[in-house]
Amino acid sequence: MESLTWEIFDIMGTIAFAVSGAMVAIEKRMDVFGVIVLALLTAVGGGMVRDVLAGITPPVALCNITDFVLAMVTAALVSWLYSAGWVSHRGKRHIIWLYNICDTIGLASFTITGMLTGLAHENGNPYLLPVLLGIITAVGGGILRDIMAQRMPVVLYKDIYATASLVGALISCLLYPYIGLLGMAWLCFAVVVGLRLSALHYGWHLFHPRPNKFR
Repeated sequence: MESLTWEIFDIMGTIAFAVSGAMVAIEKRMDVFGVIVLALLTAVGGGMVRDVLAGITPPVALCNITDFVLAMVTAALVSWLYSAGWVSHRGKRHIIWLYNICDTIGLASFTITGMLTGLAHENGNPYLLPVLLGIITAVGGGILRDIMAQRMPVVLYKDIYATASLVGALISCLLYPYIGLLGMAWLCFAVVVGLRLSALHYGWHLFHPRPNKFR
């Protein structure tokens, strides 16, 4: 059950993050090679960092070709759809909406795969490793994507992003002994997606320190 759950969310996250990476590359006017590279980096980058920190070497992505193939096919498909006008003709608002949905699904899915990896290698505190690996897996690929695209990583300044991953991972880990692994995974998915989409809809942001203009 654990292996199947991990694979389901890994596939979901890989495809979703590959779409978001490809869309950022297209926005930056990269060629098809750049689109594929950015899609791959977004899709497998966080997982590779997670595996190294968990002591899994070589990382799973380098031992199983599935994630690479999924990301490459997804990037090629997004490039073709954009060039054919299936995406671009729908308007900028719809493109932003698609990007946010895919990025949110990837965030939630990879939070879960990181947590499952942490639970499988947990040694000591039952929350620290699963929660941290969940967050690192969820945001690591996006940070690498943004750095390669020469923009400030979204996780550092915009919306409720890593915080959604943190809240979902923490709540799920706390309730894991009572709801089981499958319940924990879907609860985490629901919390992260719900919190992230609510933040986008209502314009929620974390506190931004600003100088007091009245002084």
